[in-house]
Amino acid sequence: MSKRIFVKFVSDPNNDPVKTIVGLACASRAVADGHDVNVFFAAAGVRLLEASYIEGLEAELDSPEPMVRPMMDALVAGATLHCSFGSLKAVLGIAEGDGALLMADDQISWSGPPGVIALATASDVQLLY
Repeated sequence: MSKRIFVKFVSDPNNDPVKTIVGLACASRAVADGHDVNVFFAAAGVRLLEASYIEGLEAELDSPEPMVRPMMDALVAGATLHCSFGSLKAVLGIAEGDGALLMADDQISWSGPPGVIALATASDVQLLY
């Protein structure tokens, strides 16, 4: 039975990259399992939307096979992505519409706290990283 899963990335992935990778793995697994997955990037979690940051995480893992980028690609392809426009500007200095993210701006639903509350109250399962 499919569930509505809400995954929120707000922690600074620089503080705990392994926790961040676990979150990406869980979210991408939920997509692969056929769940309705909404992923919200806010606060320092918006770092995950920068291609150069993902490349750095990948290099840190030093795995013979890429792991992080395929998980992000799975989320872009199969989840509904949400982002705090305020966090993006505050943390990365990027504004909605700058075209500076690893996915096209039109692949993200731009919101703030009202979007988080709506997604949280509509979900069956919530994961926070």
